[in-house]
Amino acid sequence: MLEIFTQLSLLLLVVLGVSFIARILRQPLIIGYIFAGILVGPFFLNILQGNEIVYAFSEIGIAFLLFIVGLHMSPRVIKEVGKISLITGAGQVIFTSLIGYFIAVLLGFPPITAIYIALALTFSSTIIIMKLLADKEDLEKLYGKISIGFLLVQDLIAIILLIVISSFSLGNTANLLTEMILKGGLMILILVPVSLYLLPKMTNFFAKSQEFLFLFAIAWGLGLAALFLYIGLSIEVGALIAGIILSMSPYSYEISSRLKPLRDFFIISFFLLLGSQMIIGSITNLLFPAIIFSLFILIGNPLIVMILMGLWGYSKKTGFQAGLTVAQISEFSLILIALGVKLGQLSPEILSFVTMIGLITIAGSTYLIMYSDKIYPYISRYLSIFEKKNIREKKSTEKDYEYFLFGENRIGFSIMKSFIKSKKNYVIVDFNPERVKKLCSGKVQCVYGDVSDSEFLDSLGINKAKLVVSTMPEKDVSFMLLNKLKDKDAVIIVTARHASEVFELYKLGADYVIMPHFLGGEYVSRLIENLGTNKKKYIQERNKHLNSLKERIKDGDEFLRYG
Repeated sequence: MLEIFTQLSLLLLVVLGVSFIARILRQPLIIGYIFAGILVGPFFLNILQGNEIVYAFSEIGIAFLLFIVGLHMSPRVIKEVGKISLITGAGQVIFTSLIGYFIAVLLGFPPITAIYIALALTFSSTIIIMKLLADKEDLEKLYGKISIGFLLVQDLIAIILLIVISSFSLGNTANLLTEMILKGGLMILILVPVSLYLLPKMTNFFAKSQEFLFLFAIAWGLGLAALFLYIGLSIEVGALIAGIILSMSPYSYEISSRLKPLRDFFIISFFLLLGSQMIIGSITNLLFPAIIFSLFILIGNPLIVMILMGLWGYSKKTGFQAGLTVAQISEFSLILIALGVKLGQLSPEILSFVTMIGLITIAGSTYLIMYSDKIYPYISRYLSIFEKKNIREKKSTEKDYEYFLFGENRIGFSIMKSFIKSKKNYVIVDFNPERVKKLCSGKVQCVYGDVSDSEFLDSLGINKAKLVVSTMPEKDVSFMLLNKLKDKDAVIIVTARHASEVFELYKLGADYVIMPHFLGGEYVSRLIENLGTNKKKYIQERNKHLNSLKERIKDGDEFLRYG
C-alpha cells in the first residue's frame, strides 16, 4: 500500500509539474498530460510500469467521460444529428482509407502494410476529442454533437475491424460478430423498459438528496459500463448508453456538473498511459513518410469531412470545426498496428512509425481545435466552396437561453409566468425535484440543479443571458452570480434577507434586490396610492389574488404550506 501510494503521489507531482509548464507556455493541458506520460514511461523515469491502479483509473476516467457525453445526447439530439453523423463517420473512414492506401503504396510500402496503415489513419481519438470539446464547452454546439456522433460511428467500425482481424487465426469471425450483435440486442431489449418505467421513479426518489443522487449517478454509470464489459462488449458503449438513458431525466444537468471533477481527475490516467505507451524507436528512414501521413491527417481528413457536410447542407463553419475533430489518429490505430505486429503481418518498426504520426497529429489537432474560433476568421472566405446556398442546420440549431430564473418558489412563481408571457427563450432552475418534474410535465422549460455550482451554470450558457433573476436568499449564491456576470450586459435581479446585504449586492452590480419581507408592504402601499377608497377596484384585485392562489394550489400546495 505504501509503495502504491508513493507511486501515485510521484505520478501526480510529475503531472502537476509538466502541466504547470504547459500552463505558463499557454499550451493545452492535454499536451502536458501526454508528455508527462512519456516522461514517466519506460524511456525516462519508468515509474508507471505495471501499475494496474493507474490502468483502472484510466478505465474509470473513460467511463465517466462517455457517461457525461451521453447525458448531453438525448434521443432528440440523436435524431437531430444521427443521419449526418452516420454519413460523415462512414464516409470519412472509406475515403481516408482509400486515399491513405494509395499514398502508402506510392511511398513504397508493401500492400499488406499499406492496408494496415490506411486503416489506422481512418480512426480519430474519441476520448481526446470529447475532452477537448468539454474543455471548450462545445459539447452542446451543433458541430460538437455531430462530431461525437461520427466519432462513435468510427469506434464501432474500429471494434468490428479489430474483431475481424484478431479472429483470422481462430477462424470464427462470423461467430464473434453474431454473438456481439445478439448480446447488444438483448441489452437494448432489457434497458428500454427499464429506462421508460423504472428509472424515472428511481431518479425522483434519489433526487430528494443531492448526495444520494450523486451516488446513484456514479453507481448507474459505472455499473452499466461494468455490465457491458462482463457480457463481452465494451466499457465505452455501456457508459455512453447509461448517460443517454439518464439524459431524459430533468436531473441530467445536475448530474453532469457534479461528475465533471471526477472525470477530470480520472481521465488524467488515460493520457498518462497513452504517453507512456508511445514507442520511440529508430525510424529515421521513415521520418519523411511520417510527415507526409501527418499532413494528410491534419489537412486531408478535415477536408473530407468538410466536403461531406457541405454536400449535406451544413455551413462552412460547422464543417470546418467538425472536420478538425478528425485531424489525429486514435488509440484504436495503435491497437490495430500492434495486432498486426503480433500476427506477424507487420514489422515492429511500423508500430514506432504510426506512434510518431500519433504524436504529431494529436499535438497538432489539439491546437487546431482549441484555437479554431481564432483560426476560422482568417480562412473563412476560402471555405465558401464547401457551403451550399441553402443551409439546413439553421432549422436544427438550439437557441441560447435569454432569461434565467433561479428558484421557482413563492416569489418565483409569478416571475415564471411573466417569463412565459414574454415569449423569450427562458429556463427555470429549481432544486425541488418534484417541482421540476411537475413543471417539465407542464411543458415549462425547467431543469434541476444547484445554483451555487459554477460549472452547472456554465453548462446552461449563463454567460449569454440578457436577464437573470434569483429568488435564492443565500448571500453566497447572489455574490457568485454577480461576480460571474460582472462583465456582462445582463440585467441581474437577486434576493436578500437583510438590509445590510442589500447595500453589498448593489455595490457588486445588482440591478435590483428583492427583499421578500418588504414586498407585501410595498405592494399594498401602491394599491392605496392607485385605488384610494374605490371598493370596486379592491374587489377586482381580490379576485385576481384568489385566481392566483387557486393556480398555485393546482400546481402544488407547497407554496401555501410554509407561511
